[in-house]
Amino acid sequence: MDLNTELKDQVALVTGAAQGLGKAISIGLAQRGATVIINDIGNKDKVNKVVNAIIDSGGKAVKIIADVSKAEEVEKLFDKIEMEFGRLDILVNNAGISSNQDIFETSLEDWEHLLGTNLTSGFLCSKRALKLMDKNSYGRIIFISSVVGQQGALYGHSHYAASKSGQLGLVKTLARTVAKHGITCNAIAPGIIETKLLTRIHGQKKIDQMSKEIPLGLGQPSDIAEVVAFLCGKGAKYITGATIDVNGGLYFR
Repeated sequence: MDLNTELKDQVALVTGAAQGLGKAISIGLAQRGATVIINDIGNKDKVNKVVNAIIDSGGKAVKIIADVSKAEEVEKLFDKIEMEFGRLDILVNNAGISSNQDIFETSLEDWEHLLGTNLTSGFLCSKRALKLMDKNSYGRIIFISSVVGQQGALYGHSHYAASKSGQLGLVKTLARTVAKHGITCNAIAPGIIETKLLTRIHGQKKIDQMSKEIPLGLGQPSDIAEVVAFLCGKGAKYITGATIDVNGGLYFR
């Protein structure tokens, strides 16, 4: 890991960090000197691998297992952060799930579970994070949304699209609310990124078909991690309420 000091002494929380985008984002922040709190719902082996990979490469990371869709677990998570670090500089609301269902196949339980994980978790974590960030009049909040939040889902995932659109509305409103506290809030809207989750949801055949429609082809988790790091750095201090498209030309707006 090639370390630099752009984010030295900063503490970052990445939710859903055990694999995929969250793993890449965590490593990217650690490479820039941040101490990264690796949060996930409960796959301790995967979480440990991310933590160990960062530490073995000279970075700083700790794990905190919690289901961020549940208010009581979010409270415990942030109590631990406040007790151990006394501060939080960066929050990346990355926790998310998807399900290969259209509206006819989606039960109310399915709907509530997915929106709880993808949208409510960001509300809960941001609300508590702001209390810590306000102490230092500084903070960076980033939501990992999706291109489907802008154009709708391609294959009928109505609950997923609704959760990602909801994130974008929340980001804009939070940005106005917290600007006077020295805190920015932005979103990243990935296109089709090559992860295990993508393969599980769509299958390789459909992914190959989709990739042919993208001018720059499939994206990689590192493409998202680089933009997260940018939004956390000095170069983005005057950017807030924005949605950064990282979709390889899949969607122009």
